[in-house]
Amino acid sequence: MAPRSHATARQVRLGTELRRLREAAGLKAREVAELLNSTSAQISQVELGLSGASEERVRRLAAHYACTDEALIDALVAMATDRTRGWWEEYRGVLPPAFLDTAEIEHHATFLREIVITHVPGLLQTADYARSVFTYTRPELPEVEVALRVDQRMQRRAVIESDAPVPYESIIHEFALRIHVADRQASRSQLRFILDKIEAGQVAVRVIPVEREGFAGAGASMMYLGGPVPELDTGQRDAPTGVAFVDAPPQLRQLRRLFRTVQAATLGPAASQDFIHRMTKEL
Repeated sequence: MAPRSHATARQVRLGTELRRLREAAGLKAREVAELLNSTSAQISQVELGLSGASEERVRRLAAHYACTDEALIDALVAMATDRTRGWWEEYRGVLPPAFLDTAEIEHHATFLREIVITHVPGLLQTADYARSVFTYTRPELPEVEVALRVDQRMQRRAVIESDAPVPYESIIHEFALRIHVADRQASRSQLRFILDKIEAGQVAVRVIPVEREGFAGAGASMMYLGGPVPELDTGQRDAPTGVAFVDAPPQLRQLRRLFRTVQAATLGPAASQDFIHRMTKEL
């Protein structure tokens, strides 16, 4: 089978986890290739996400690596054999890969936790809000490309609007709620939309008030996506060149600590809902 020209973030993650298991076993790619009657190049392609792996191969690799964590092995098999072609595939080749990778990882997540300081989170944005953000940050984009990005962002909400929504908790700084990215009416509609999602039980939102003392987390924005097992959790942070996915265990531990630290600075869910409601009435 010819190598893929481009691997998705999820395919790369599968390869990364197989490489970690190999390295933990103290084996080199050449030694594994000999065991499987393969080549070092083929093992490398699998570990880079550029080649697929069958259930049989994943289980054989796990056995060679003396991995006894059955839940992790089953989760890796599910990743390797998943043939889902989700709604995001209609945007392949027309939007940057990170847009699709984010949607796919959200689709497979078992829970979502997010911290946002300067903007309303993408999963809670109205179309008007999203359009204003895209046109301001990328003024060179033609209207047709802006429309595609807005449509894709609206479709991402399927994870919280389905019959079996993914549990989603968002921490939003008051600063993000008060910025008028468009006009006053758009801001009012945006706040009302967040309240509707809270009242429908689709999301949990906690607000950090501007007046909160001792909050030094201005750079804390991130999303934490739960995997089928904790080892397959994923972090997502904005980077100078775009979205960066985090999967190294020390970094994931750091993100979990960060979420708990920032959460301690928030109002409770009921107080946050009241806070947003008062803001809506002020507009």
